[in-house]
Amino acid sequence: MYSLGILGLALSLIVDTAFSWARMFAALAFSVVISLLVGIYAATHKTAEKIIIPLVDILQTLPILAFFPFAILIIVSAIPGALGINAAVVFLIITSMVWNIIFGVYESVKSLPKEYMELSRLYGLSRWDRLTKIQIPAAMPRVVEQSILSWSIGLFYLVTSEIFSTANAAYAVKTGIGAAIASPAITGNIISYSMAIGIFIIFVIATRFLFFKPWEDYVTRYTRNSGKKQSERQWPLNPGQIGTMGARFIRKIEKGNISRIVKVLPGMQNRQTAALTPNRPSRHETYWKFAPYIILFLAAALTLYTAVSNHALVLAEETVLTSLSFSFARIWLAFAISMCIGVPICVYTIFLTRHGSKYTLLFQIISSIPATILLPAIVSLLRSTPHSGELVASIVFVLSSIWYIIFSTLNTAKTMPQNIFEVKDIFRVKGWKAWKNIYLKAIIPGLVTGSVTAIAAEWNASIIAEYFTVGASVVSQVGTGIGKLLDLTLASNNLGLMMLALINLTVIIILINTFVWKRLYSKVSRAYA
Repeated sequence: MYSLGILGLALSLIVDTAFSWARMFAALAFSVVISLLVGIYAATHKTAEKIIIPLVDILQTLPILAFFPFAILIIVSAIPGALGINAAVVFLIITSMVWNIIFGVYESVKSLPKEYMELSRLYGLSRWDRLTKIQIPAAMPRVVEQSILSWSIGLFYLVTSEIFSTANAAYAVKTGIGAAIASPAITGNIISYSMAIGIFIIFVIATRFLFFKPWEDYVTRYTRNSGKKQSERQWPLNPGQIGTMGARFIRKIEKGNISRIVKVLPGMQNRQTAALTPNRPSRHETYWKFAPYIILFLAAALTLYTAVSNHALVLAEETVLTSLSFSFARIWLAFAISMCIGVPICVYTIFLTRHGSKYTLLFQIISSIPATILLPAIVSLLRSTPHSGELVASIVFVLSSIWYIIFSTLNTAKTMPQNIFEVKDIFRVKGWKAWKNIYLKAIIPGLVTGSVTAIAAEWNASIIAEYFTVGASVVSQVGTGIGKLLDLTLASNNLGLMMLALINLTVIIILINTFVWKRLYSKVSRAYA
C-alpha cells in the first residue's frame, strides 16, 4: 500500500510538472516567433531600429516580475477562470524569455554582409525567400544559444508565478510544479517535497538532452560548413544556410560568373566607403538619446505635483521610497556576493582547467533549477536563525543573479583572442600578477554585460524573496521592501499604491541604467575596442 501511495504521488507530480513544461514550451514558441519577427524587422528597417532596440534595451532591465500582480488583475479580468490564470503565467514567462532572443536575432541579421541582400534581389528572391532562406537561417544559431539561457530564466518565473498566484484563491494555479510544491512546503511533507524537486530536476536534464541538444545539433549541422578548411570558405554562410535559391547565386560567383554581378558592385563599394566615414547623428537619433532623461523628468514632475496636491499621496510616496531604499541595499549587497563567487568560478573555468565545456554544461543544468523551488528548504534550514527573513532574501537574490554573471563571462571567453590564453605561459606569469594583468582584464566586458541583467534579475526576485507566502501562510518575509509592498498591495487590491510603487521602481531602474551601466559599458567598449 505504501509503495502504491508513493507511485501515485510520483504520477501526480509528473502530471503537474508536465503542465508546467507545457506552459514553458508554449512561452518558448511564442518567444522565438516574436523574436524572429521583431529582431529581423529592427535589423532591416532603420526607423524601426531606432525605436525597437532602445525600447527592448529598457524592457529587458525592468523588473517584469514586479508587474505580475498588475498583469494578473488585467488578464484575469479580461479572461476569467483557469484560462486567464494560465495566460497570465505564459505571458510572464514570455516577458522573461524574449528580450535576449530578440537581441540575438537582431545582431545575427545585422551582421550579414550587405552583398547577400543585394545579390538576393539581383537574382529575384522575394521578401519571403530572403526571410526564410537567408535571414532566419542566419539567426537560428543565436536563437538556439539564447533559448537555452532563456529556458533557465523562464523556469524561475514559471515556479515563481505558480507559487505566487496561490497566495489568493482567485488567482490560483491549480496544476503545476509550483502549485504542487506549495502544499508540502507548508505541511512539512519532506517526501513529497523531495520527490517534487527530484522529478523537476529529471525534467530539466531530459529537456537539455532530448530537446535542446538535438535542436542545437540540427541547427549546427545545417548552418556550418564543417567539411571545408577555413581557407576554402569564400562566404560566411554556406549554401545550406540560405537555401536553394540563395545557393544558386553563390555557386555562380564561385564559378566566376560575375557578368550580372558587376553592375551592382559600384553601389556596394560606395556604401562600404560611406560606412567608414563618420557621420554626425541625425536629429531623430539625438532625440532618442535624450528619451530616458525626458521620461525621468516627466515622471519626477508628475510625482512632485501629485505629492504636493495630495497629503495622502505624500505618505504613500514615503512608504514606497522607504521600501525601495531597503530593497536597493539588499540587492547591491547580494550583487557583491555574487561577484565574489562568480568571478573565481569564471576564471577557473576559462583559464585554469581543460574541462571548461563540461563545467559549462554542469552550470547550465544547475542554473535551470530555480531558486524558488529550493526556497521552502532554505526557509526550513534558516527558520531558527536570527534575522532569518533577511538571510533567506539574500540567498534568493544571490541565486537569482549569479548565473547571469557566470554565463555572460563564459560567453565572452568564446571571442577572446587566442594569445590571451598563451601569454601566461609565454611570460610565465603566475599568482596575483596573472589575476590582475590577465584574468580580470580579460573578463571585464562579460562581467559588465552580465551585471546589467543580474541586477534586473534581483529586482525581479524581490517579489518573492522579500515576502514568500504559500496559501494564506507567510513562510518568509523581511521587515520592509518593494517586493513585499507589491505583494501586499495585490492582496489588499490597493491598485493606487501598487501603481505608485511600480512607477518609482521603473524610474530607479532607468536612472541606474542611464547613469551607471550605459556609461560603464561605453567606457569598457572604448577600452577594449
